[in-house]
Amino acid sequence: MTTATLRDVTLRDGLQLTGKPLSTERKIALARALLAAGIPQLEVGSMARPELVPPMANTVEVLEGLTPAELDRCWVWVATPRHVERAAAVGARHFQYCLSASDAHNRANIGRSTEASLAAMPDAIAAARSVGGTVQLCIATAFTCPFDGPVDPDVVLRIVEDERASGATEVVLCDTLGQAVPAEVSALVGEVGRLDRRGIVFHGHDTWGLGVANSLAAIDAGAGTVDGSLGGLGGCPFAPGAGGNTPTEDLLFATRPPWFSPGTLAALLNVADGVLTELGESNRSRTADGARSTTTAFPWALDSQSVG
Repeated sequence: MTTATLRDVTLRDGLQLTGKPLSTERKIALARALLAAGIPQLEVGSMARPELVPPMANTVEVLEGLTPAELDRCWVWVATPRHVERAAAVGARHFQYCLSASDAHNRANIGRSTEASLAAMPDAIAAARSVGGTVQLCIATAFTCPFDGPVDPDVVLRIVEDERASGATEVVLCDTLGQAVPAEVSALVGEVGRLDRRGIVFHGHDTWGLGVANSLAAIDAGAGTVDGSLGGLGGCPFAPGAGGNTPTEDLLFATRPPWFSPGTLAALLNVADGVLTELGESNRSRTADGARSTTTAFPWALDSQSVG
């Protein structure tokens, strides 16, 4: 099976558009349930202004509540050096520094130009390094922009090659709107890989039903990590037309990492049911639907597990 590291982003990108916030205690419990199930990495919150993204208002408290060992497997979204400093002060060590390939989206999402975000990145990297931390260069709207349409791949490549971002350890390519197709994903991931030796992360959305296909194309082209959220929860509040993330369950079923088993899937489905019911959100995972089909002859189906 095709393998890659799975990072679950339920606690950040997954919760951004939910109308009902989760308490600090509930978020910490959810993070621990995901880690206990075997999920290698999590994105656990955002340092965005709470009045702009209310579901992220208790990110500092969540970081404070996790142990250093747990935080070693967790990432936090940041967009300024001050974000890094605040998160680092409560134990965060892995930072996803986000800017947009599209200037229009960067202004809507972060409140400044893409150039201004790049200019501030060396200070963010320095702040992370001062506590032994790492920074990812996260490029939103790497394929399409909700305001300007298709994004020229050369714009993305110039950001990747910008010396001010050279201290980042990985490059995250985001299909923020879920409008890319596998050929586009494969081409951009492959070109970034040819230009740059850093690891590549693909962050896909399933708006047009190609989240899994795009993620597999990214892996085949050289991405070592893909992002997903439980039940396909999520979206960007500053990107009209963006749908939910690629479901974590679907990515795991498609890639079958060595630690993932029918029992693990059953446990994750139980975790997803709990949080989605609590939030009043629907489950968009096709794997969740398949697992609940009536069959006893397929080991991944829940009925088969109960019989076994």
